[in-house]
Amino acid sequence: MVRIHVKAAEEEQQFLYSCSCDSSIADLADAILEIYNLQAWIQALCVHVRQYLLTDAFRENCVGVAVVLDRTLSEAGTYASKEQVLHQRFLSPRFLRDHIQTIEKEVKIAHSRGLPESNTQITTFTPELHKDVQLIWAGKELLRGKRLCDYIGGNEKTKITIKLKLGCEDLENRMVPNVQEGC
Repeated sequence: MVRIHVKAAEEEQQFLYSCSCDSSIADLADAILEIYNLQAWIQALCVHVRQYLLTDAFRENCVGVAVVLDRTLSEAGTYASKEQVLHQRFLSPRFLRDHIQTIEKEVKIAHSRGLPESNTQITTFTPELHKDVQLIWAGKELLRGKRLCDYIGGNEKTKITIKLKLGCEDLENRMVPNVQEGC
């Protein structure tokens, strides 16, 4: 499997991804962007839930639920963390989606245990797959009509670093998905 180190900015490490060298660039771009979006969504969810749901009053009234929710947020945040690159761990869209579902489930349990529904509303996230995302490797754009092996050869043990660009602007300038507040 080809080991791909994905970066969104010049020095900002995002995550590691692995795929076959026979993968199409279009599939690779979609998978990488999906992981990027899910990673950003988990980070936004963790900040939002900690800020709006895990208040001191809720922690005092529902100690057990607050501890479980806090642990769930910590696990999801750790899995989606950019520090996974330092530990040589690959990210998977399936596991990222599982963490999002677990957070949503724990928030529903918190609502059933006394957290007022009107405090916040967590929206369902749909990854924004942009067809104009560019993958840059060695100063060249990887074109969607080609395969990864057209650029790196047939060696499955290759390690490459790819920079993400969305059209003409860097992905670092994109907005993080918003979580809507209820009335």
